[in-house]
Amino acid sequence: MPQHVAIIMDGNGRWATQRHLPRTHGHLEGVKRVEEIIDVARQWGIKALTLYTFSTENWNRPQQEVTMLMETLLIVLARNMKKLIEDGIRFQFIGRREGVPEKVLKTMDLAQGQTKHNSSLILNLAFNYGGRLEILDAVKTVAAQVRDQKLQLEEITEESFSQRLYTAGLPDPDLLIRTSGEKRISNFLLWQLSYAEFYFTEKFWPEFDKEEFRKAILDFQSRERRYGNIRVGGE
Repeated sequence: MPQHVAIIMDGNGRWATQRHLPRTHGHLEGVKRVEEIIDVARQWGIKALTLYTFSTENWNRPQQEVTMLMETLLIVLARNMKKLIEDGIRFQFIGRREGVPEKVLKTMDLAQGQTKHNSSLILNLAFNYGGRLEILDAVKTVAAQVRDQKLQLEEITEESFSQRLYTAGLPDPDLLIRTSGEKRISNFLLWQLSYAEFYFTEKFWPEFDKEEFRKAILDFQSRERRYGNIRVGGE
């Protein structure tokens, strides 16, 4: 079983358009899959789940859609706060705070505070997130610490750099899932996905239910992970 699964939840709008529904309806349907997959991941013993919810590029979408996404996030967090606590799920927000509406930040901070001691599943919401910006922010932190003589050059390693990323303290993802048939990672966890297995499905996110998640896990379990090494007894 993968310990950390990352998901690019793609295709909400296209799912709705194919059904002659407003794009917003696709996002609402996608929320149901989020709640389902979180519950299944906890039950199956997955330790961390990172969901790509809103990228730094998504601000370029129509204002009405952006506003709806913000309001949906507030509603979903409020609706699930009790369940997160009861199920032992720790909520974390990874991304830049700049530009995020204050009421959204307050709600996410509240969820983080009330669930910080939970341990059954770590739920990372990548919101206002960009992989290049994350690496850039980490570089700036390292540079400032070297300037202030709080960090020596020889102390800069892959491990120490990882601890300055938004995902500090978490293992790198074992598995990346992307829905809707797209086969790219779209500026998501660029550093952390170095050795992850990728699983792409044609299903739109509103169609990605427990059974589809099971298929992705089974596919992951069928793979041989070598990390650059040869298989014992292999060629």
